[in-house]
Amino acid sequence: MINLAIVGTGRMGSLIKSTAQRSLTTAGDPVFSVVAHIDENTEPREGLEDLDVVIDFSAPAALPLIAELIEQSGAALVSGTTGYTPEQMKRLESLQAYGAILHSGNYSIGIAALRHLVDQACRELAGFNIEIVECHHNQKVDAPSGTARLLLDTIIAAKHDEGQGTFEPIYGREGLLGPRQQNEIGVHALRGGTVAGVHTVSFFGEDEEVELTHRAGSRQIFVTGALAAAERMAKASPGLYTFDEIMFGSGPAPAIS
Repeated sequence: MINLAIVGTGRMGSLIKSTAQRSLTTAGDPVFSVVAHIDENTEPREGLEDLDVVIDFSAPAALPLIAELIEQSGAALVSGTTGYTPEQMKRLESLQAYGAILHSGNYSIGIAALRHLVDQACRELAGFNIEIVECHHNQKVDAPSGTARLLLDTIIAAKHDEGQGTFEPIYGREGLLGPRQQNEIGVHALRGGTVAGVHTVSFFGEDEEVELTHRAGSRQIFVTGALAAAERMAKASPGLYTFDEIMFGSGPAPAIS
């Protein structure tokens, strides 16, 4: 059984907890034991040394707590928190000295497939203009979404690999900007209602357009992916991992060691 601590008491954290408590092996045994469900203000923190995995879907402010848990227990971390500054990301990555660390802006298998398709399209549609549009519920506090940032990183890396030049994100547009530049990647955030998440990457060419879209029907797809990753991360050696590597690789091998 995997001893699990969940950081984040919002909708995602609560759904992860309830799903983990229902998870059973093929033999009918529990997969997870939810040892704690906490937020960054929870005290005391004693008794959390015997952890296998920490799942974090909270906020950047909880990073000191996350670091404390990983450093004292050596547990693996499955992090879905977005909005970290570059300095905070460096701190998060430094925890690989204590345990296996996985951070992803999205834990959907469908989004992982979308990234692969976007990578291929970038390589084959050289010269096309690229725009990213993401839409989320009206309670989401950061923009653009972590998934939009993942897609942006995928595009920039693919263009670089193909020698197509340096590309820069443009976060929305306003005013007299002049003609669109070839190296722009527009990134736009929509907020409203109860939308779980929609991400579209559009490729605009001469007289044709290619559009790749992923729609999340509910948060359950992210919960399922995060718990599947947690099962694999519980067996991983200390190091920094990617979601693609953990879910689609031949085994847990650190992306950076």
